[in-house]
Amino acid sequence: MLLEPSEAAQALNVDEKTVVRWIKKDNLPAESIQGDYRINPVDLLEWATERGIKVNPALYKMPDADNRPLPTLSQALQAGGIHCGFTGNDKEAVLRNAVAVLDLPPEIDPEFILQVLLAREAMGTTAVGDGIAIPHVRNPILVQLPVPKIALCFLSQPVDFGALDGKPVQMLFTIISPTIRMHLHLLSKLAYCLRDQRLRDILGKKCDADAIMSVILEIENGIGRAAS
Repeated sequence: MLLEPSEAAQALNVDEKTVVRWIKKDNLPAESIQGDYRINPVDLLEWATERGIKVNPALYKMPDADNRPLPTLSQALQAGGIHCGFTGNDKEAVLRNAVAVLDLPPEIDPEFILQVLLAREAMGTTAVGDGIAIPHVRNPILVQLPVPKIALCFLSQPVDFGALDGKPVQMLFTIISPTIRMHLHLLSKLAYCLRDQRLRDILGKKCDADAIMSVILEIENGIGRAAS
């Protein structure tokens, strides 16, 4: 499903002219189809997350043939794990190690996943500022996982990811999911939690898996209460 500029404008709570300006001047990814712009909702959410722009939650509710229940952020993080003292001197080395800890099924080639992650980085950095990057497979359909995973990796030394704020990356949230619907859902939940000062504070301290999971569960429970 591709969005028209008017639909993207509604998702970002701006006018259509602003979206077109962002396409022309601020690298908002878009395709030109017979002279009209069309925007991939995954690209839109990633671009907005990178710039701290809030997105209308309706964007996340895109249809999907897969009717499996959507996972919580904490469930995906438990599946991928929290890893301290992560090694790597450059972006490729760090991403290679991130793929290794995802514990992929034997039918999925880790080298293929690495190349897809690197291809995504070549399109534009997945660093979102404040030393955080969210590497991921741009087209989740390429990877048929039984469950989605997010691996949080604390780097032993900062690595330059070309972040907009100029800060090197110190931690990765690597997302890998089987469907676009799950990818959008998890990315939106992660973006929401990263705006919460409680999570920012705990991430800025030492790598403490139990404390980080506790804070994320607290934030998720708060979302549930707010929605009720």
